[in-house]
Amino acid sequence: MKIAIIAHDGKKPEMVNFLNKNKSKLKQVSLVATGTTGNHVENTGLKVEKKLSGPLGGDAQIAALTAEKELKMILFFRDPLGKHPHEPDVQMLMRICDVHNIPIATNPATAQLLIDAFFAGEKLG
Repeated sequence: MKIAIIAHDGKKPEMVNFLNKNKSKLKQVSLVATGTTGNHVENTGLKVEKKLSGPLGGDAQIAALTAEKELKMILFFRDPLGKHPHEPDVQMLMRICDVHNIPIATNPATAQLLIDAFFAGEKLG
């Protein structure tokens, strides 16, 4: 079971808080993250497979894993107010999630619902 973790720079503190809050659950699954986000995930004590940084192709790598049905869900803490030069990659990732019916949470509240549902035994995706 693999979960992808992504966070825009302005949302990395929220992502770290979320990971720390859910560490006991997340230790039970495989995690994959974009590069810089992966460094923050490691700093929480969780093991993570790191891909490229989002702007350098990491979002596309996560999208490829999604299309290959290797991910159970994606937790993508997006900054809706920031400008992101790789926004087309972000949109592509979200489209791939919709095409392949993979849950994607774009904020901590939705991420918590997905994690709680998964660990309560709900069928996702």
